[in-house]
This record gives sequence, C-alpha cells and structure tokens, in this order.
Amino acid sequence: MAVNPQQTSPERRSMRPNLRWYHWLLLLGTLIYGLAFIMHWDDRGALWVLERFESTSEQNESVWLPDYVAVIDAKPLPGMEKDEASDLAYNPLTKTLFSVMGKNPFLVELTLDGEVLRKMPLVGWSNPEGLTVMENGLLAIVDERDHMLSIVNIDANTQSLNIADFPKYDLGPSKNQNKAFEAIAWDPRRQQLVLGEERPPQLFVWKSNGSQVLTGDKQKVTSDELDLRNLSALSVDPRTGHMLVLSADSHMLLELDELGEQVSFMTLLRGFNGLKDTIPRAEGVAIDDHGNLYMVSEPNLFYRFEKKAR
Repeated sequence: MAVNPQQTSPERRSMRPNLRWYHWLLLLGTLIYGLAFIMHWDDRGALWVLERFESTSEQNESVWLPDYVAVIDAKPLPGMEKDEASDLAYNPLTKTLFSVMGKNPFLVELTLDGEVLRKMPLVGWSNPEGLTVMENGLLAIVDERDHMLSIVNIDANTQSLNIADFPKYDLGPSKNQNKAFEAIAWDPRRQQLVLGEERPPQLFVWKSNGSQVLTGDKQKVTSDELDLRNLSALSVDPRTGHMLVLSADSHMLLELDELGEQVSFMTLLRGFNGLKDTIPRAEGVAIDDHGNLYMVSEPNLFYRFEKKAR
C-alpha cells in the first residue's frame, strides 16, 4: 500500500514539540553562557550569592558598590576627544579631581562635575597611566612604558611639570612588559603606595610617609582575589580603608576589604547601576571623602556615581 507523504505517525508527531523545545533550550543556554562570559559572571557569580548574606551593618561598614547609581553618565571632557584618559584621583585638600592623559601626556584638574579647570603638560613622560594623590599636594604618577614612578608637587600656580625636576623610582621589569604597571593608589592608613600590574593582575606595596621619599623596595602582595581579566586602576576609600579595583576588560569595579578579600562589585554594563550604555573602556576610578565615585573612560568620558538611599 502506498504511503501518503502528508501522513505522519503519531510517534513522529509527538517528537516534533520535544525537538522544538530542545532547540529553544539549546539557544537559551548559548545566550546565557555568552552573556555570562561578557559580564564575567563566571568569576562574580559566587560573590553575588555571598552579597545576599551580608547584613545591613556589614554593608554600612563597606563601600557597598551595588547601591551606587550614575548621576553623571558619559559626560565628554571638552577638548580631549583625541586624548586618552588613563586614571583619576581625588584631592581632599582642593576638593577637585586630577586625571592623567596618556596619549598626549598632560595632567588635568577637574571639578567634581567633570568641568575642566586647567591642563598641565607633562614634559618627559612617555606614557603616564597611573595617578594618585598623596600628602601635602604631592601626586604620584606611573609611566607604564618607562616602568617609572615619579612623585611630583603641584600647587594652584602650577602650569606644567618636567620629570627632571622630581624624584623617580624604577619599578623594574614586569612579567608582561607591554602590560606592566598601570595602577597606583595612596593608602593613608597604612602609609604606603599600592601599585597594580595590568596583566596578569598583581598588587605591590611600597612604604612611604607621604613624602617624596619611599622606604625600602616594593613588595609583592600575594592574592587570589584578583580574578579579573586585567587591572586598570586602583583607589582606596578614606572612610573604610577598602580598596577599589577597576577592570576595563571585565567591565567591573571590585571592592576588597582591609584583608584583601572580595566584598562587593559593580558591573559597568548598559542597564546596570543607572548606566544608559556600557562604559567603553574604564581606565580610572576615584572616591571622595563623602563616598561619591568617579570614573573616566577612554577617550574622554566622565562618570559620577552616588549612593542611593535605601
């Protein structure tokens, strides 16, 4: 007897929905995996779960990044479209921000709203990537290309800076010379500079009393908490002593406590923490004495985050 091609056995008909669901589940799984890879959920998933168990008092004793919302989102720094904002630091004496530009080396002073106050050429620097404010108007600048740390002094009348006028410290070789020392932060509680290598992420400390004189040599910090794709910038919260670690490649800001353990994180992707769009390449982070957060992204974008009321 001839078989009508339009006819299908009940068994085969019953298989079609199952196969259809299988394909949809496979597609959904692929999408979830891709999103997890982009958002670095492979590293942050466990921390996200642990955050759920933090008490209110523990959250109040930390920076607690999940509570922050962007109030200034991707504001262009005028006249710097062809530059590369490489880091950001808060000065508690002037209540202003300082940012270093790496492509055409100069230092810029900003208001807390991202308005430009002045630009100061950096003569003699090759590729300034890291910046932090120390004591009494001193700023430490890291040159990634030359593997050099300089400690400069500026005041209200400074118009330009020449590297020959300031003490310099050799940072030595890195595991990856092209992805070397990029981040720096001043830790006033422990009286030390914290230095960060970009890739693989690694921390070092160098003792100082806040002057232009460093004590001894830099010391490597053993840590398994830097599960980030790269390390772009560092900042130390003056209220808690906790450290903020920024990763452009992971689109992540990570909080470490005084023991170097992970506390909280913030995702720098579109739709999170009030961001209309993903921060393209976050290269600098700073926190002021009121807990407000500031970021810069290449080439010239400025961000400000404030903690929302609970």
